[in-house]
Amino acid sequence: MKLLEPIQLGALTLPNRVIMAPMTRSRAFGTVPTPLMAQYYAQRASAGLIITEATQVSPSAQGYPDTPGLHTQEQVDAWRGVTDAVHAEGGRIFAQIWHVGRISHSSYLGGSAPLAPSAVRPAGQLYTHGGMVDFETPRALEVSELPGIVEDFRQAAVNALQAGFDGVEIHGANGYLLNQFLETGTNQRTDEYGGSAENRARLLLEVTEAITEAIGADRVGVRLSPGGTFNDMSDANPLETYGYVADALNRFGLAYVHVVETSQTNPPVGLQGQSPTALVREAYRGTLISAGGYDRDSAEHALQTGQADAIAFARAYISNPDLVERFRLNAPLNELDPKTMYGGTEQGYTTYPSLRHELVGVNG
Repeated sequence: MKLLEPIQLGALTLPNRVIMAPMTRSRAFGTVPTPLMAQYYAQRASAGLIITEATQVSPSAQGYPDTPGLHTQEQVDAWRGVTDAVHAEGGRIFAQIWHVGRISHSSYLGGSAPLAPSAVRPAGQLYTHGGMVDFETPRALEVSELPGIVEDFRQAAVNALQAGFDGVEIHGANGYLLNQFLETGTNQRTDEYGGSAENRARLLLEVTEAITEAIGADRVGVRLSPGGTFNDMSDANPLETYGYVADALNRFGLAYVHVVETSQTNPPVGLQGQSPTALVREAYRGTLISAGGYDRDSAEHALQTGQADAIAFARAYISNPDLVERFRLNAPLNELDPKTMYGGTEQGYTTYPSLRHELVGVNG
């Protein structure tokens, strides 16, 4: 099956097209990766490519408890334990780097307001160490501050390679800072970073340019979520916005673009019946990864019909560390325990059995 065939992804040759999608699990020690995280990722090293949980590029980028960073030497050294463990098992691993923007809270930021393109408060609540709290109104970034944001992303990418990662994925999706600049619902600026699709895409493209120049375009991916509504996102014309972005990304020679088909449980809006992957595929000429709700059969169909070049799996990878082997054998999948998705101990993190362990248990 095509899902299990090799593919060239930038600088890497992947043994299969089964990608482990980035998933926040909130099991860092503060913002520092742990040996348990190394075990978790190493268990899943048979993936064609692992993309880590979203990782902060700076202290101001955090918006969830116990999510790791890539902006201190302590974090870099700890991530080296993760990448060494994955590579020892023959795997390949990219770090997804992010800034949450307005999806944060002053309790994470030393009392400062969250940062955003515009002072537009998101609807809803977020989880903090003190429990669920209402979102706050963010502070609009000054133009003079934006080069600092670009530099934070660039340095995080450099740090990622120092930590042993094979590359980085720029998180431009799911309602976080770069996505907030892209979409009209969160970007009400009237300067050169607001208004037209070209202006709203400027920060994402500046970040992409800085990172590709620093570590090589063949080690860089970008994640997008056209029509996504997660984190109270909206855009007046996502067809225009993402058509422009997808075409603009062609000039970099990236390893891939990674498209989110669904934002959590919400379907995309404003795409006039077109799927997010199909929208990007029309304009982007490079390798395309699609994520969101796929199973073995629908993933194979997407590859066979040319909709995507590789498929990323999220929840299936939480509960099935040997997902590639289960797909190979068409074996049943372990059920996911939603109660252990975020935070906690090894339970529901490194304790899901592989087929090999199940057989050992049966044959004793």
